[in-house]
Amino acid sequence: MKQIYPDLWQTQAEHPFFGVTSHAYLLARDTGNILLYSTGLAEEYKHIQKLGGITHQYLSHSDEAGPALAEIKKRFGSKLCCHRLDEPAVRKAVPVDCIFDKRETMPGNVEVIPTPGHTPGSVCFLASSAEGKKYLFTGDSLFLAKGAWATRVNSGGSKSDLKKSLMLLRDVKPDLVLSSASVGSVSFKEISSAQEWQADIDKVVRSL
Repeated sequence: MKQIYPDLWQTQAEHPFFGVTSHAYLLARDTGNILLYSTGLAEEYKHIQKLGGITHQYLSHSDEAGPALAEIKKRFGSKLCCHRLDEPAVRKAVPVDCIFDKRETMPGNVEVIPTPGHTPGSVCFLASSAEGKKYLFTGDSLFLAKGAWATRVNSGGSKSDLKKSLMLLRDVKPDLVLSSASVGSVSFKEISSAQEWQADIDKVVRSL
């Protein structure tokens, strides 16, 4: 695993589709570590265990469902959480332990922000570090494509919903944004100012 900040680690790259790279992220918490997104790499499970395991795994959307979810739950005894609308797809792989469908704060002081559009149940997660930095985990609602922000509507998603969701994210003002998938080697980006972030969001919205 790669350490990004004192409380934040990134798993090794996986390639679920040609040209697409995915990562999961471990957020260290005194009350129990959180895994955001998913990884199927057994080597990374060993690293996660050395860091204290995890108590919860949060999925941003149904595309993260797969056999790895059952293995993660078995190894760490963690609770799997996802949006209510994506739960039917996720439970085909493994039972879901907790469901969210509104903006709320979950264990680990992670705020759930529903952002429908990519899929009906897409969500983003906002967490703060001990140093006060805001981490925004965007799933595939917003991702990096060769270093530039992009988005897409999956089957069952909605372009109009996605536009509204992106405008909601426009006001979050994060310091670091981490998507679950990316095109190219850049998988997360530090944001230098609120103006930069808002301009990037506006550009993505115009592309829809």
